[in-house]
Amino acid sequence: MFFSIIIPLYNRPQEIDELLSSLCFQTYQQFEVLVIDDGSAVPAKEIVEAYADKLDVHYHYKPNAGQGFARNFGFERAKGDYFVIFDSDCLIPEDYLEIVSSYLFTHQLDAYGGPDAAHESFTAVQKAISYGMTSVFTTGGIRGNKQHVGQFHPRSFNMGISAEVWRKTGGFILTRLGEDIEFSIRIHESGFKIGLIPGAKVFHKRRTSMLQFYKQIHFFGRARINIYKHFPAQLKPVHFFPALFTIGVGVLVLLNLFGAPLAHTGNVFLLVYFMLIFFHSLYLNHSFKVASLSIVSSFIQLTAYGLGFIQDFFKRLVFKQL
Repeated sequence: MFFSIIIPLYNRPQEIDELLSSLCFQTYQQFEVLVIDDGSAVPAKEIVEAYADKLDVHYHYKPNAGQGFARNFGFERAKGDYFVIFDSDCLIPEDYLEIVSSYLFTHQLDAYGGPDAAHESFTAVQKAISYGMTSVFTTGGIRGNKQHVGQFHPRSFNMGISAEVWRKTGGFILTRLGEDIEFSIRIHESGFKIGLIPGAKVFHKRRTSMLQFYKQIHFFGRARINIYKHFPAQLKPVHFFPALFTIGVGVLVLLNLFGAPLAHTGNVFLLVYFMLIFFHSLYLNHSFKVASLSIVSSFIQLTAYGLGFIQDFFKRLVFKQL
């Protein structure tokens, strides 16, 4: 099987350098790399072309249109039997393609997704953010896990599709705001088989600061409403949990301000919740600093998503604005 690795890029030259460097060590060598520079103000052509003697790599620059359409641009030019999508802020383990090719040979998936994890070289903030995105106490631990609610929807930081899926579906029809989940739903509805490849993990940097992380997760909360506009049945009770948590925190603040008796119970509950996060992260990361920051990242993960969800719930569903 020949793979086409497609990476949309926007103003992140350092990230693409690190990603391409990690791809040089793949134990499975039947692949090409297409870097789609989506109108960056800081083009990465020289960085990408420096790998021409190590990788079958192709650099394409196009006007900015968002990551979904940048991936379509790559699909149109890919030669592979199977297309693999990475975000530019990922590092790829050397056995990634070998694991994927072996799994696809025995399971014959039309599309797949894989988990993400924190690399040992990541900063404490990045490790805490990774915890916030994958913990059982925040997202339910279902990202990249065998156990998940309903259909499995691959995420575009680590996703693969067969060339046939591309030909039949036409790729992404959204370029932002939940474009990968919308695409996954259409792949399901087209009759293709989608699955998780548990061993096909990537090291996902995500954001380098808590403020950047907040903005990203707020965007994800809004994206859930955008997906609902296309597929109403995909809005599940579990998607309301961050919004309910956020409202609960707001109510707790008011209870404390007015000295209400219920405030004590709420404070104890929140303290216990944060202590569970701290000790769970400490067990996983073996770092008091990462464990402490995991409380912050987990709180941001829930409240940022909740606020984004609430914002577009009222804006687009209640007040019917575009």
